Amino acid sequence: MLYTSEALQQLVEEFARLPGIGRKTALRLSLFMLKRPREDVVKMARALVDVKDRITNCSVCCNITEADPCTICTSAKRERTTMCVVEEPSDVIALEKTNEFRGLYHVLGGALSPLDGIGPDDLKVRELLARFPGDITEVILALNPTVEGEATTIYLTRLLKPLGAKISRLARGIPVGGNLEFADEATLSRALEGRITL
Repeated sequence: MLYTSEALQQLVEEFARLPGIGRKTALRLSLFMLKRPREDVVKMARALVDVKDRITNCSVCCNITEADPCTICTSAKRERTTMCVVEEPSDVIALEKTNEFRGLYHVLGGALSPLDGIGPDDLKVRELLARFPGDITEVILALNPTVEGEATTIYLTRLLKPLGAKISRLARGIPVGGNLEFADEATLSRALEGRITL
């Protein structure tokens, strides 16, 4: 598509590289930024550069942080015997929003996906194993319920079981507000397997 400005064209192309942003949305965002006061645009640009300059990975849990080790790993209020293994930093954010989990985390940086060329060496598995032996008595595998997440769960279970910690995973089933008629067979099967006694 031809635009009246090369600078606008470049901005549209940059926005279109973001996940979930198509060319129409990229154009809308670009035109919105064009209407904003210059100081707002500069503030956003600084925030983008700051994210790249200031954020790193925690040397312990591999989560994103500005301080190494991160505030979760150094907090005296965290339960040090339980670790939750997740795929991405966004999973830590989601779990922290619940205010239910008070243990430690380990971020793998993805899931096994041989078709995409992602193997164990591409994930933070070595760093996970380096945290044993230690105080950890339970590892919760909180990986996404995808083919890749399931493969990673099976792989990690085989690696972690001999280390002596209890291995568990998040319960799965029908979401609150969901209808049985719209649930797929796999979800219904997992819900039946994970049923609780009242």
